[in-house]
Amino acid sequence: MPSTPRAAVLLATVLTLSAAVLTGCADNTATTTASSKDLSDVEIPKTVDPGTEITVGSPEIQVALKLSGQIDTIPFKVKWANLSGGPQCSEAFRANSLDVCSAAEIPSIHAHWTGLDTKLVAAAFRTDPIKNPIYELGIAPGAGIDSLADLRGKRIAYSPGQAQGALVLRILAKAGLTKEDVKLVELPSTGDVYPTALGGGQVDAAPLGGVNIKRYPAKYGKDGGRTIPHGLRDDPSHLWVPTASVSDPQKAAAIREFVTYWAKAKVWIDTHPKEWIEGYYVKDQGLSREDGEYLVKTGGHPAIPGDWTETIANQQKTVDLLSKETDQKSFDAAILFDRRFEKTGAEAVAGTGAETGAGS
Repeated sequence: MPSTPRAAVLLATVLTLSAAVLTGCADNTATTTASSKDLSDVEIPKTVDPGTEITVGSPEIQVALKLSGQIDTIPFKVKWANLSGGPQCSEAFRANSLDVCSAAEIPSIHAHWTGLDTKLVAAAFRTDPIKNPIYELGIAPGAGIDSLADLRGKRIAYSPGQAQGALVLRILAKAGLTKEDVKLVELPSTGDVYPTALGGGQVDAAPLGGVNIKRYPAKYGKDGGRTIPHGLRDDPSHLWVPTASVSDPQKAAAIREFVTYWAKAKVWIDTHPKEWIEGYYVKDQGLSREDGEYLVKTGGHPAIPGDWTETIANQQKTVDLLSKETDQKSFDAAILFDRRFEKTGAEAVAGTGAETGAGS
């Protein structure tokens, strides 16, 4: 995650929230799972009642809709929440205070295992995800890690229930290792926590994302700190909702309409890099223009599939790996997806030149 003034202000809250989630996760076992509702035969109304209100946690999309002028055309009420990602959104879902959240694929899996019934209603990826990864593996000065195979016996930052945690397990699997072959150090993947842990010698390796990929070696490179590629696809991005929200016909209709705005916002960001750098990275996030340009350059281009078959198959692989490594019961990943929304995003950007596959 980028280090920003806003992130610094929220860090204490996020750390507390993440700790609470981690504690809650530790107390749940494989038998505490959500019984997900099958909504495939439940028809969503064609139109949305203008009085319908949904609460959305997707700060990036909110800014994109403002910058593009689309936010004022949403035909129903949206209450924006300044939060996103697994720990924050799952807590808000449990409190019945959030209807839609931007998150990667892992929170929905973890939610199922902790008794929280949710659905994924939109999916986006990056074109050429290996060339344009979201994360790289940060290596601490003096750790003696030159390749993934060198991770054996090392201390690795680990955040259960988040994308970074699952990536660590996938990296270990690629290297022919298990979590028993390393020491996983539970740390919340927020703000500068991982770069600081690396630079301070608290861990030997940690997945770094966003501007931290650039900043970490700039700060600690003279001492030997660096990053190495993991060579895995790490780009799934979703809109995530409580099953209760899409069980409500009018909320489901509003959420379907919001998915179209979400998809168009993704394309607008991609096709308006200068406006995005200035309006989001510089003015909203407090980054330098140089940092913004770096993030745009390394962000690739969006791919929004209209067929989730491959998406679900990849999600199943993640479920199976996590169940094996965390002693949870495996399950059919398809239950996490509300396929009534499957074509919505791709259809919204058809004809814009945006890729409507799952990337390559």
